Amino acid sequence: MARLSDRLPENAPGDFFVDSSCIDCATCRTLAPRVFARSDAVGLSVVGCQPSSEADALRAKMALVSCPTSAIGTASKVPVRDAVGALPDPILSDVLYCGYASESSYGAASYLVVRESGNVLVDSPRAARPLMDGLEALGGVRTMFLSHVDDVADHSLFARRFACERVIHADDARGPLLEVERKLHGNDPIVLAPDLLAIPVPGHTRGSAVLLYREQVLFTGDHLWGSADGKRLEAGRSVCWHSWSEQTRSMAKLLDFAFEWVLPGHGARFHAPKERMRSELERLVARMRG
Repeated sequence: MARLSDRLPENAPGDFFVDSSCIDCATCRTLAPRVFARSDAVGLSVVGCQPSSEADALRAKMALVSCPTSAIGTASKVPVRDAVGALPDPILSDVLYCGYASESSYGAASYLVVRESGNVLVDSPRAARPLMDGLEALGGVRTMFLSHVDDVADHSLFARRFACERVIHADDARGPLLEVERKLHGNDPIVLAPDLLAIPVPGHTRGSAVLLYREQVLFTGDHLWGSADGKRLEAGRSVCWHSWSEQTRSMAKLLDFAFEWVLPGHGARFHAPKERMRSELERLVARMRG
């Protein structure tokens, strides 16, 4: 639990606070951007503005229960049952953000795709019982797509609970990940279902892969994300663990596909019409090559 004694001085005065155990994963800023902000002074999230409405307070409590290090708290110990019930959080009618980030994946985002032919869990959240019960109520999990080795968190617990088939690229299937049921090979796109296309994008890690859903949503792991101001697409050379040149080639490969949403593991979401998305991707590839 967050410790009031470790409350960061940069927090706005009031009930909600962030303490010094924050790891700057941005989970809270994703869920409650009107409440949480990044402090450049300490390089961590803080309460930029206390909630001014019930809606803002609910979003702040959703961030509280989702924080991977329990760095968010309230001086008054407000109840959070309504926040627990509000997760997973809809982005689209059939795509939801799970919340409940895991410290072992540095707070990476995970998503649920609700489909008549079987739900897909993209990367692994924390195996919190309220979340797992919520996923069960939404139809469970048939497939678990793991974008790369860093964001697998509690994958084995989800596999045990839902008897789902896990999918990861073979180049990232090492150690405990050798038990994953389906391993992808090569660098060509792989059809998982008529509405699901796995696209290997080596670079961030050797076995990084993205998942394209219905030519609408691209789940990108740590390969691609939006800028904090929402104006462009970004990738990070400083967090490229395998090969920047390969990641650049992989990024250019995505120009062959159309999509409107980029939903990353780390970094901001990005939404744009397909024409603008392609233009922003072209600009990013040019910057990476430069």
